[in-house]
Amino acid sequence: MPLLSTAFGEELRRRRLDAGLSLTALSAAVHYSKAQLSKVERGIKVPSRDLVRLCDAALRADGALISCGATSTGPQLGGPVPDASDEEEWTMQLSPDGPSWFQPVGRRQIVSAGAASLLRVRMGGESPVGPAAGAGMLEASRSLFTQYRRMGQSVEPGFLLPGLIAQTHTLRALSAHADRDTRQELLALGSRYAEYVGWLVQESGDDQAALWWTQRAVDLAEASGDRDLGGYALVRRALVTLYQDDAEQTVALAQKAQNGALPPRIRGLAAQREAQGHALAGDRDACLRALDRARGLLARQEDSPGALVIGSMHLPDSVGMVMGWCLVDLGRPGQAADELDRQLAQVSDDALRTRVRYGVRRALACAADGQIDRACALTEPLLDGVEAVRSATVTIDLRRLARVLARYPDHPSVRRLGPRLGALSYFRNF
Repeated sequence: MPLLSTAFGEELRRRRLDAGLSLTALSAAVHYSKAQLSKVERGIKVPSRDLVRLCDAALRADGALISCGATSTGPQLGGPVPDASDEEEWTMQLSPDGPSWFQPVGRRQIVSAGAASLLRVRMGGESPVGPAAGAGMLEASRSLFTQYRRMGQSVEPGFLLPGLIAQTHTLRALSAHADRDTRQELLALGSRYAEYVGWLVQESGDDQAALWWTQRAVDLAEASGDRDLGGYALVRRALVTLYQDDAEQTVALAQKAQNGALPPRIRGLAAQREAQGHALAGDRDACLRALDRARGLLARQEDSPGALVIGSMHLPDSVGMVMGWCLVDLGRPGQAADELDRQLAQVSDDALRTRVRYGVRRALACAADGQIDRACALTEPLLDGVEAVRSATVTIDLRRLARVLARYPDHPSVRRLGPRLGALSYFRNF
């Protein structure tokens, strides 16, 4: 029997008695059976991450129970977050047929290509990609990028990644033959393609490849003269650690990305990620402070006309949606469900991936709050979307939902939903 299970059980029992609650009363508050709680207190059963969080909130432990039960968390994406200094050494062999469409491009190649094109311009050499041709390519590529992001809301990543990666390499290659101004714009746009590739690769379940592509995005941006994307890369790295349930690293990365020299939008997105990290740790006050900071920063953002949006473009109120997300991890599922109800009502029907992501979390909140019929009713219409978008990150919450509902095997709604929910909870992309 793990020693941590005994330590958590003893702490849970002490706090329950100090609060003057019986096992029956705590059972009613967290929607777990009295027998289950008794086994946890006696160290016979290891608590689930959801039970730990619900007990922490019910007993107002301010994260102490979450810290005590830290190894009783849910599934993780991929492996440990690699150090950025090792990224040049990675080989991305995702295809059994030799070099894949995931062919990496190193920092030295990008910088060398940029330097070579700049040297030609300074020496008066001919530029095969003139200003007019470059402008046409940029306009077409920007329009294509917007379409890719829209398609990314309704199809699985594997359909889009080959084209996105090819377009990233095309923009990089063209930059080596363009005049200086066009070169910088081509590289800047290529960095946005690479960043989106990184996000979709994480959606496919490969953390290391996601971080590799995020670093390539930073390389391209720096070659174009834009150093702000390096700050956003920290936010993306924090997303990986968030899904690995590493609250401390998530907060540290997000705080580092709130450097005052960065644009308000990047700092606002970083503050949202920090809030999610604090929620994982059970620190409600720090979470709310970070969300307040995020709202103020995002209200100050000044986007240039036609500029490509960093981060999600499908959340009318991203801070409100993140608040609903955090309340689940803070062990307040009823409040989370209410907030997510309000936020999802504002999301476009076309934003399928967004609706699935937050819809599954809303269903999880309802299930954790004991609203089993409603949880099942909310989940059933989402399953076609879950199958369409094939998101590894959504699947983490889907598995949590399946485990909560599995505690009610005789419930009619659960029995009807169970087979398909179970099948979709364990798909593999690669």
